[in-house]
Amino acid sequence: MTVAPVPETLRAPLVVEFPFTRSLGPVQSAFLTGLRERTVLGVRTEAGTVLVPPVEYDPETAAELRDLVELGTTGTVTTWAWNPDPRTGQPLSTPFAWVLVRLDGADTALLHALDAPGPEAVRTGMRVRIRWAEERTGAITDIACFEPYASEPATDVRAHDGTFGDPVTGIVAQARLDYTYSPGRAQTGYLHALSERRTVGERCPSCTKVYVPPRGACPTCGVATTEHVEVGPRGTVTTFCIVNIKAKNLDIEVPYVYAHIALDGAGLALHGRIGGIPYDQVRMGLRVEPVWSEDGRYPDHYRPTGEPDADYDTYKELL
Repeated sequence: MTVAPVPETLRAPLVVEFPFTRSLGPVQSAFLTGLRERTVLGVRTEAGTVLVPPVEYDPETAAELRDLVELGTTGTVTTWAWNPDPRTGQPLSTPFAWVLVRLDGADTALLHALDAPGPEAVRTGMRVRIRWAEERTGAITDIACFEPYASEPATDVRAHDGTFGDPVTGIVAQARLDYTYSPGRAQTGYLHALSERRTVGERCPSCTKVYVPPRGACPTCGVATTEHVEVGPRGTVTTFCIVNIKAKNLDIEVPYVYAHIALDGAGLALHGRIGGIPYDQVRMGLRVEPVWSEDGRYPDHYRPTGEPDADYDTYKELL
């Protein structure tokens, strides 16, 4: 008996990155504006606990919080972890310690970086102070990092009305996640098939549903799926949305249509962009076929086949 070779499991670096824009309430606005002015603000709860960073509502009672207090710029390390290999966008480019620092007068700890020559120089209970960034814009990065500093803890806090000139009212945070992705056995086979301009799913031996892309197991029945089934290449638009906001670094003019497409023979719909037709003419039941990318490794988009629209009863279970 000849055993077919198992294709090598794929692995690739993957970066998920996007800007997150949010407006600020009065407490968060005062906190970030204060950092720009080298002032650290906390908020006092009804129980007298001082929280840093401050929050708008009491985490225990949900009461609205507005009692701002000014804290010192020194504190105590409550716990830490050494970071030997800093990543892009982290506070320091050289090895440093992640630390939780309870600023003097606060009852909670603030997470940030500690600039230290090595892990042997860091310990729980050590005293530190804020090193301010030379250029400050009203963000947590206005604290460049913490640095070791010998001092006695201070306990006094002063009331602060949170008023500053030109307050910060919103922020844009750059979210980024770097990791190595492995699609596993089932999706590795799916990607290899795409490189041959074929779409392959796997059939559940229990419910017989064909999953595309395959998952290696049926999420309904909980059994492994190993039977390969080639589906498509044509399919039916089951539902869709019109995209009106242009994505960064995506060379597609808006508006365009992104749809769920049930490929012939598949047990559920997959995602795909619809092209070759005005966006306002895309409809449920539209029959489409793939247009492959220039390198032929995946469908760039789907276009109408010219066939009559599919009857609703043929795809209603796939919505």
